[in-house]
Amino acid sequence: MAFVRRLRRHLVVIAGLLTLAYLLLPNIVVTVFSFNKPKGRFNYSWQEFSTDAWKDPCGVADMCGSLSLSLQIAAWATIGATVLGTMIAFALVRYRFRARGAVNSLIFLPMAMPEVVMAASLLTLFLNMGAQLGFWTVLIAHIMFCLSFVVTAVKARVMSMDPRLEQAAQDLYAGPVQTFLRVTLPIAAPGIAAGALLAFALSFDDFIITNFNAGSTVTFPMFVWGSAQRGTPVQINVIGTAMFLVAVLLVLAGMLIGKRRNRQAK
Repeated sequence: MAFVRRLRRHLVVIAGLLTLAYLLLPNIVVTVFSFNKPKGRFNYSWQEFSTDAWKDPCGVADMCGSLSLSLQIAAWATIGATVLGTMIAFALVRYRFRARGAVNSLIFLPMAMPEVVMAASLLTLFLNMGAQLGFWTVLIAHIMFCLSFVVTAVKARVMSMDPRLEQAAQDLYAGPVQTFLRVTLPIAAPGIAAGALLAFALSFDDFIITNFNAGSTVTFPMFVWGSAQRGTPVQINVIGTAMFLVAVLLVLAGMLIGKRRNRQAK
């Protein structure tokens, strides 16, 4: 009975740990196989421990070039979607205009629409416009489907803001620009940062929309998919592990900064 009581008491914690382990299992497999030395073309079975892939992560032709291209597209798409999405979110929350309800509803369509439908629609649009498929068509497509996620994140933050803080700044003779930069923007910053990080992850990871509109441009997800048809190089696992570690470090850094701010506030 004592064991059953303890199990019930910690059931939520146990379920959370099991869920976390389930989510991290693919990352662990990728990390382990980044140290593998396969005998054939496919890195699907463990053969021998080796650090050769870590010593030469760009040893596979065109892999680092596609990675650099994906990072560039993701960075520019993040900037474009964050700027436009932030302005749209403020407009939807702060202002009243005709068709506001319709715009508010249409914002969620790219999030609910299957990616293959959006990819085919964008391809049709670019072909009818006579645009040459490549870097710019991919960038425009990424900004379009990342925009909704940024608007949703920023909008949630703006709606929770207390307007009395801005009114207090105006009472203290702060101008509109000064009020926005020193009061409104710092309060909305967490939502903007969340939308930007989400946009970067979605843009870098996208394959379906990119594959339809890339032309001869090859991003990192497309390179991984193409490599899987011929053989999976170990360097792909190295890049995946490095990106996972960078993401974990960023999360830990954010947690530490948050704890320091809370201590200073107390």
